[in-house]
Amino acid sequence: MNGKDYYKTLGVAKDAGKDDIKKAYRKQAHKYHPDKNPNNKMAEDRFKEIAEAYEVLSDEKKRQDYDSGRLFGAQGPGPGGGTWQGFDGFGGGGFGGGGPQGFTYEGDLGDLGDIFNLFGGGARGGGGAGRRGQRGNDVEVTVTMSFDDALKGAYVPLTMTRNAACETCRGLGSAPGTLPQTCPTCGGRGSVAESQGLFGLSRPCPQCQGRGQIIQNPCPTCHGAGQTKQPRKTKVHIPPGVNDGSRIRFKGKGEPGRGGGPPGDLYVVAKVDKHPYLGRRDADITLDLPVTYAEAALGTQVEVPTADGKIKLKIPAGTQSGRTFRIKGKGAPHLKGKGHGDMLITARVDVPKSINKEEREAIEKLGEISSKELRAHLN
Repeated sequence: MNGKDYYKTLGVAKDAGKDDIKKAYRKQAHKYHPDKNPNNKMAEDRFKEIAEAYEVLSDEKKRQDYDSGRLFGAQGPGPGGGTWQGFDGFGGGGFGGGGPQGFTYEGDLGDLGDIFNLFGGGARGGGGAGRRGQRGNDVEVTVTMSFDDALKGAYVPLTMTRNAACETCRGLGSAPGTLPQTCPTCGGRGSVAESQGLFGLSRPCPQCQGRGQIIQNPCPTCHGAGQTKQPRKTKVHIPPGVNDGSRIRFKGKGEPGRGGGPPGDLYVVAKVDKHPYLGRRDADITLDLPVTYAEAALGTQVEVPTADGKIKLKIPAGTQSGRTFRIKGKGAPHLKGKGHGDMLITARVDVPKSINKEEREAIEKLGEISSKELRAHLN
């Protein structure tokens, strides 16, 4: 035995199953990965210990030899020591580039790709990461809509200025009649391998910045960028129910990618104009309804507007100012899910600022009757 407790390193019991071991390894690898802990020697050493423990405990034969003390022999672990040479395969080629007994994660990278993609490329194959296209930039625009269009949805015309493939060089970046040359440093892969002791890590090529190509004769229009700013007109459908400030994503409608990369996304922010008398509270539509003192006291039936036409609302006798009536399903469409919100109608008893002689006499008579009862509890 080499004195190392691999079970303790991964934080699992000695009778842990393969799934528990894999789960523990992924958790530890995410935490101590060198790319998430730059210039942290302690984290790097810890990551190496975790990888070493997983290499042994994930292999049934090596785990049996480890448990029985036969794995390392008298010389200890590592190249030439005992029967395990699990880390001999590391060299300039990166992960997966070693010999028959090289340290490889083939078959497990699908689940751990988010770790190794931090290096800027894939982790398979003997020469490090392959070159990838660059994703296009996202674009955000603001559109102004009427209150009614926001409720019903609308097709909105947009004029955007965005990067598009240069028409002169067709996006290649080279002057017409010439072609980009393969980068001599990375051989067109877009990445180079750097030896980090136990590990071989892939980094973007410093000469071509990950493109894999060198442009010796830049296009006179785009100056080698392969893209130019161009106006573009389009129409987008704003779904029913958007509110002021809603942000809608249109996947793949942003700027085009470079080198075969996917396009970015388009984000449309809705700016909804205010309605003369209707308001919004999420999916509910609100309305302040003026009623007279007589209507509130005696009760009445009034016609009120909604988003899809007028309805009749019964105002019960004795309605107090500020009472809210809820009309189910008469609100805005739900952006996520089915159905509509509600209509919230709040009664506001209107007190006239000026009255004529006849109105004054009537109110004075009413005041003589009701004022004493109104404040009787204060005596």
